[in-house]
Amino acid sequence: MVTKNKIYFLAASLLFLGSCTAKYAVVKSNREEYKISNDVQVDSTIIKTYMPYKVKVDAEMNTVIGYSDVVLTKSSTVPESVLGNFFADAVFHQAKKMEPAIDFVFPTTKGGLRNDIAKGPINVSNIFELMPFENQLVLFNLKGEDVLKVVNYIAISNGQPVSGLKFNIKEKSPEQIIINGKPFDVTKNYWVLTSDYIASGGDDAVGFATPISRKNIGLLVRDALLREVKQVQAEGKSINAKLDGRITKN
Repeated sequence: MVTKNKIYFLAASLLFLGSCTAKYAVVKSNREEYKISNDVQVDSTIIKTYMPYKVKVDAEMNTVIGYSDVVLTKSSTVPESVLGNFFADAVFHQAKKMEPAIDFVFPTTKGGLRNDIAKGPINVSNIFELMPFENQLVLFNLKGEDVLKVVNYIAISNGQPVSGLKFNIKEKSPEQIIINGKPFDVTKNYWVLTSDYIASGGDDAVGFATPISRKNIGLLVRDALLREVKQVQAEGKSINAKLDGRITKN
């Protein structure tokens, strides 16, 4: 039973809590711009704070992890490029160690190839400049009809970096499609590896919206590239990517 004393106590408590709640309102606001240019004096305190970290990061980024016998360039007059082939093959090689069932990879679009890599030493910063984003690799099990959507997208966009996939573009449509060394069969399911960016429709990519299954394999695209360069170096070899006719056009 609720007594009068309890009611009085509850009312007093609510009144007390209400009286302790501060209410604020903005009565005035000032805005001031600070121009940043070469005329701004250097703040030595800030420099002293970040310099130890900068030295450590620079040392790591400048570490040579491999060599290339050729210029890895995205410039090309055909639907594939030397840089795109290196990129896709590197991801394919490293990802297959984790997921052997992969049929082909489409790890980036041409727009994702951020910079060329010069002939000679390859350092960590080269790979970060090539792939500055934290994109994850995602494995999809796709029906043949969805794989065809992916390949059609690649053909319509005049080729994209791929590995394990080969075809010819004729009038913006793919023909003579070969996947993992075998003729494409639209009635089959395929394991396709791509980035989370492409999978979510980045650069208007299609085909990944209704998969049979999908799995984040726990590997960043950039880390796959770093691992590949280091592995080739450990084997006493150099990167020697080239155009090989994986995507042709006539």
